[in-house]
Amino acid sequence: MSQLKEKYKKELVPLLQERLGLKNVMQVPRLEKIVLNIGLGEAITNAKAMEGGEADLAAIAGQHPVITKSRRSISAFRLRAGMAIGVKVTFRGKRMWDFLEKFVSITLPRVREFQGVPRNSFDGRGNYTLGFKEQIVFPEIEFDKVDKVRGLEVVIVTTANTDEEGRTLLELLGMPFVKE
Repeated sequence: MSQLKEKYKKELVPLLQERLGLKNVMQVPRLEKIVLNIGLGEAITNAKAMEGGEADLAAIAGQHPVITKSRRSISAFRLRAGMAIGVKVTFRGKRMWDFLEKFVSITLPRVREFQGVPRNSFDGRGNYTLGFKEQIVFPEIEFDKVDKVRGLEVVIVTTANTDEEGRTLLELLGMPFVKE
C-alpha cells in the first residue's frame, strides 16, 4: 500500500472528521480518481500530433491513454463529430495514490519559479483542476525526444461536497497551495 494512502487512512480520516465536524466516518471526503488530459486540436491537420501526445501521456502515466473524440461538428474549426482531438488517462486505486504521491513530491517542485498551486481552481463540488503549459515538467518525459511542447491538464476528483472540504483534503494530502 502506498505511504500516502496509509497516512490518509490512519491519520487524515480522523483529522478530517474532526476538522469538518462530520459524525460518520463515511462522510469524510476521499479521492475518487485522477484524470490526465492532453487536448490535441492540432491533430485535425497534423496526424503525427496524436502519436506524439499519446507517447508523452503513456510515458507520464505508465499506461496506454484513451483517445478522446469530438462530440459535435464545428465548421469554424474544420471539426467533425467523431474526430480524434485528444488523449486521456484515468487513475484509480493504487495507481492513483502512487501518482498523487509522485506528483506532489517530485513533479510540482520541478516547475520553474514554483510558488504553489492556485487555491481557486475548484469546480464548486470539491474537484481540483490544474493545467500545465508544458508536459516536460514530468520527470518521465525526455526533453530531447519531445516533438512539440504541449499543455496538460490534471483533474483530481474527490467525494467532497464543497470546495472547502476538497481544499482541506488536498492540503492534508500534501498539495502545496499558494499562501494567502
